[in-house]
Amino acid sequence: MAKKILILTGDCAEDYEVKVPQQALEMLGYQVDIAAPAKKKGDMLQLVVHDFTGLDTYIELTGHRISVDLAAKDAKAADYVGLVVPGGRAPEYMRMHAETLQLVQDFFAAGKPVAAICHGTQLLAPAGVLKGLTVTSYPACAAECRLAGGEWADVPVAVSGNLVTAQAWPNHPAWLRSFVDLLGAKITL
Repeated sequence: MAKKILILTGDCAEDYEVKVPQQALEMLGYQVDIAAPAKKKGDMLQLVVHDFTGLDTYIELTGHRISVDLAAKDAKAADYVGLVVPGGRAPEYMRMHAETLQLVQDFFAAGKPVAAICHGTQLLAPAGVLKGLTVTSYPACAAECRLAGGEWADVPVAVSGNLVTAQAWPNHPAWLRSFVDLLGAKITL
């Protein structure tokens, strides 16, 4: 049986930050499940693509739709070897669901590898798991990381304990490589 990874996400998550990790981890032989709060198996999530067009901040475009494999309330950290938390707007409202905060806490309590990217730290911060860790994120989330006790670093990717964080999807190669290393997988050429 394949080892399982959980992607905890929701509507308006960044498309690249859901689909690229999902497909890369499946390519390595992991079973990847998509869980979301307020959804059930078979429900669809609407992903989005963020782009910069010369404005001071990004714009949001419609991305792909993706099927939910299980409700976040039904996901158990014990069933997975690692957790991925994509960015986009999803973490902003996912943090209002007690089951998503508890699920994040359970992965950290078990010492399992966790990968968060971009705005994903908006879910980790209120879960109370960043204290004493060096993290990065989309720069607009730096204050939340610091308020949660994390040491925010302006670097593309940060690895601290069982957590690997990245600023945004252009950092996928180093972020995913670091996550795979934390999972203990070996890729040889």
